[in-house]
Amino acid sequence: MTLSIRGFGGPTVTFRYGGHTFLTDPTFDPPGRYPIGDRELTKTAPASGHADAADVVLLSHDQHPDNLDHAGREFAAKAPLVLTTVAAASRLGAPARGLANWESVTLADVTVTGVPAQHGPDGVEHLTGPVTGFVVEGQNLPTVYVSGDNASLDVVREIAARFPAIDVAILFGGAARTPLVGDANLTLSAADMAEATRILDASTVVPAHVDSWAHFTEGIDDVRAAFAAAGLTDRLQEPHPATQ
Repeated sequence: MTLSIRGFGGPTVTFRYGGHTFLTDPTFDPPGRYPIGDRELTKTAPASGHADAADVVLLSHDQHPDNLDHAGREFAAKAPLVLTTVAAASRLGAPARGLANWESVTLADVTVTGVPAQHGPDGVEHLTGPVTGFVVEGQNLPTVYVSGDNASLDVVREIAARFPAIDVAILFGGAARTPLVGDANLTLSAADMAEATRILDASTVVPAHVDSWAHFTEGIDDVRAAFAAAGLTDRLQEPHPATQ
């Protein structure tokens, strides 16, 4: 069983699940530069569309503009519910609700659990800040894992141990790099995405966070090549481009 998933570019995808419309990390701004302290991130392409609304925003973190930009903040503020890190919820206020690792919230017949994410190599959380992923479950529905900005396969193994039946994995890739951590990846590489697919034994993998920002060192072509090399092309499902 798979889902119809629409992509807007960057980390932003949407899907309908258990009567709810979910949207990940809203980023709808035009291209431009985004200062972060003495650094900046550069958005290189516009979103492929703009979502009208979502019932639930799954926000991996709020501290980086490639995961929550200006228009994304406006979008999230109008959503009925934003699930995110505890730190982000304290900064954003209503309608944001923080989920600690392994904490769950039930929305009618759907359960969303916050799961770990490590935004870079070991020991950099004090630099990159806390991030969360999500597992979405419902009776007679595919179990969906949204990685958020995670760079650790050990974290993926921990999630697979807790949730041994992941059907659909929305993996944030791009092998993002900034001077903050030198030549270490802040998100999964394409090869790591393929290995995460094996670890999770996910039947469907949806790539996200692989375009539209200058600090992404890999793109969708790298993902396709890595999955082909691993013999996993049949599991790769690219999101349908959003057009509205």
